[in-house]
Amino acid sequence: MKIIKIRIIATGILILFTIISGIWLSKLGRPLNVVIFAIHKIIALLTTILTVIIIYQLQKNIKLSNVELILIAVTGLIFLIALISGALLSFEKPVNLILLTIHKVTPFLIVVSTALTIYILETGR
Repeated sequence: MKIIKIRIIATGILILFTIISGIWLSKLGRPLNVVIFAIHKIIALLTTILTVIIIYQLQKNIKLSNVELILIAVTGLIFLIALISGALLSFEKPVNLILLTIHKVTPFLIVVSTALTIYILETGR
């Protein structure tokens, strides 16, 4: 199996673990469990880094179309929104419901945008 395929599978697994650890963290309530919170942050960071590596490797040998560039930008923006909203939710102050809703929706947007971006870049080879 090509290394890129292994990385794509690993990214999917990491996204799943990020979602599971986030659900687990939210079920435990406040104050946040430090260990689970750290695990959630580390998995999310690894997922982001691996996704950037995959997208970079897939795009480096092809000329990107405007659609591909937009997909990459949207995927990056969604990851950024998830990371920022998660950081803001980690403070001890009361939870902002709009921020919480954004943070609950972004993982699913990440799955869709990442899968679509990788698919478009992979089939464009």
